[in-house]
Amino acid sequence: MTNEQAMTRAIELALLGTGNVSPNPRVGCVILKNGRIIGEGWHRQFGGAHAEVDAISNATEDITGATAAVTLEPCSHFGKTPPCVDLLIQKKIAKVIVGIEDVNPLVSGNGIAKLRNAGIEVEVGILRDECTWLTRYYAKNITTGMPYIVAKVAQSFDGAIATERGESQWITCQESRRKTHALRGEFDAVMIGKTTALTDNPSLTVRLTDGRQPWRVIVDSNLSLPLSLGIFTDEFRSHTVICCNEYQANSKKADELRSEGVKILGAETIENGLINLRVAFSRLSDEYKIASILVEGGSTLLSSLVSDRLIDEYHFFIAPIIIGKGLRVFGNFSAGSLEGSPKLKIVSTQKSGDDLYVIAI
Repeated sequence: MTNEQAMTRAIELALLGTGNVSPNPRVGCVILKNGRIIGEGWHRQFGGAHAEVDAISNATEDITGATAAVTLEPCSHFGKTPPCVDLLIQKKIAKVIVGIEDVNPLVSGNGIAKLRNAGIEVEVGILRDECTWLTRYYAKNITTGMPYIVAKVAQSFDGAIATERGESQWITCQESRRKTHALRGEFDAVMIGKTTALTDNPSLTVRLTDGRQPWRVIVDSNLSLPLSLGIFTDEFRSHTVICCNEYQANSKKADELRSEGVKILGAETIENGLINLRVAFSRLSDEYKIASILVEGGSTLLSSLVSDRLIDEYHFFIAPIIIGKGLRVFGNFSAGSLEGSPKLKIVSTQKSGDDLYVIAI
């Protein structure tokens, strides 16, 4: 088995931790001896054993002199678990293949240096691009204190998210809706604006596939949404955060919501009384350990995010229908010129039932 093949397998293993390890990174590890895999592991849940520890515990034979392929630099500090480099040294691993260095200042380069100082050969950069993509949520959050923001859009072929009369359910097909539910389970939180909450009364839960239930974040500057909405009354209401202005955060209505278990996050406002989303995102990370957010609408919120350059990644589900006059995805945003328009790079395209599924950054 080549180094690339081993790292490919480690990445596959890392993905098994999706939805369970945040704000930690997804990490996979493969242990090789005489070209054979003798141990596999991944970071399974936040606070649990790291991938290297999991792989070593699953090894089918003595790992002395073996090679460990791990997607991310082994940790060298005490966190919720002891340093992984110490265990690798103790177990007399001969070589460690690392996908990418850890950007966490507590680790960055230290784990690799400690392994080399112990006489262990270290090779860095195997499938670097793939491992960087794997850890993108964690990397942004640990280096900036901000969640990784992904915009998910379900639109017609001509860029509408609703008809002129406001019809939006369902533009895309069943398979695209199932993929959306799978996406929700991958992120720490799902976010929408107040108009989407009022119009669609969505549950924002994972239902069409297996997966954990994310936080639900609603941007409602003036706290104007009726208390009868499902997000305020269902079993997941205590896993719901309303972002409103600081004045409304101290209102009687806010206290009523708190009494039902709903969380209230009061944030400063900017022009037109809109929430300062940059501040709100930072506080969501600090107070609720939300490292990634899937924004599902609506047009006002998505337009604000584009205008403030806060979107890291786009997921477009494009249905083969033409709506014509209707609500546009970024209808409240104006670049002013082609030169000032956000330039995206397409990462992947695939069919999703009858729809086209495009990921761009």
